[in-house]
Amino acid sequence: MPSNTSLERNQSLRCCYGLAALGQGDRLVSWAFDRRELRPNDIAVKIQFCGVCHSDLHAIRGKSRFPLVPGHEMVGEVTAIGADVTKFRIGDAVVVGTIIDSCRHCPPCISHLEQYCREGVTNTYDSIDRHDGSITRGGYSNEYVVDTDFAYHIPSGLDPASVAPLLCAGVTTWSPLRHWDVGPGKTVGIVGLGGLGHMAVKFAHALGAHVVLFSTSAGKLADAKALGANEAIVSTDEAQMAGQASRFDFILDTVSSRHPLNPYLRSLKLDGTLCCLGIPADMDFSPVFLTMGRRRLASSGVGGTRETQEMLDFCSQHNISADVEIISAADIDDGFERLERGEVRYRLVIDMSTLEAPAKVTA
Repeated sequence: MPSNTSLERNQSLRCCYGLAALGQGDRLVSWAFDRRELRPNDIAVKIQFCGVCHSDLHAIRGKSRFPLVPGHEMVGEVTAIGADVTKFRIGDAVVVGTIIDSCRHCPPCISHLEQYCREGVTNTYDSIDRHDGSITRGGYSNEYVVDTDFAYHIPSGLDPASVAPLLCAGVTTWSPLRHWDVGPGKTVGIVGLGGLGHMAVKFAHALGAHVVLFSTSAGKLADAKALGANEAIVSTDEAQMAGQASRFDFILDTVSSRHPLNPYLRSLKLDGTLCCLGIPADMDFSPVFLTMGRRRLASSGVGGTRETQEMLDFCSQHNISADVEIISAADIDDGFERLERGEVRYRLVIDMSTLEAPAKVTA
């Protein structure tokens, strides 16, 4: 695998800048770095908006490759195209999500379920480029370079800033809802009304299911109904929860912190499925509740290229996008703090036109 130094010697690079954590747990600062020049099937994208995902905060605090430029929900404009590109033209509006490459030849990749690539996907940031060994840098930046197989035309009729979170929160909830055939005649529960949960409510409603939102916050019940939920329940109310027994075909749990799963398992019908997307560090449930009703406890990845395009088309047809709050690049650390406190309704998006280049160092 080539080192960053050899890469700088042996290939032409594009000068970029973005918001970076220089070390674990650091606040974000403006930082200059290099991206590769375009390969034949690549496009260069001037980033206009980038969504803020809770996983960005986890990456900054975790064992990532630093300096780290986060961001995997991008909307922008094509500014350059590689020699073999036919999918896009300069000036096209484009969206880029969490996956930018895969092996392309294993069974999941052939089925366009690249999120389950047997060799592992290349993520938008903090990943190793499988072609040149460089570290990928994310969308909190002025420009991105990506293979067109993992870029998509922006859905028509939707506000660009509200489209950005569709490439993570959107497709992450869309994929399991479609896989478990959510639609008319199905009773579906959504646990949590955050960035993922609010998209799940919108999708499940538009797919024709009877939608019930579970939240620990009574203040979110009215929001849930406005977003499309038929019912909204305070999940800490034992009497209300007892009344949900054996009612649901499918429950999508979007909560990332440890919480009791038994009340939701009890709420499933025979052969019902509880799909946990939040993936807390520890799962709090009693396996006997799986036995009592042949119930399933499952999970799901992000979404492959075919699912992502299907989701974007559905959003265009049904006028669905994320509820967003636009912030400036300078406010990102405050945004992270609000995100951690659960004060965001329901997705932060950075206006990348507010990103300032790092000051030049003079001798």
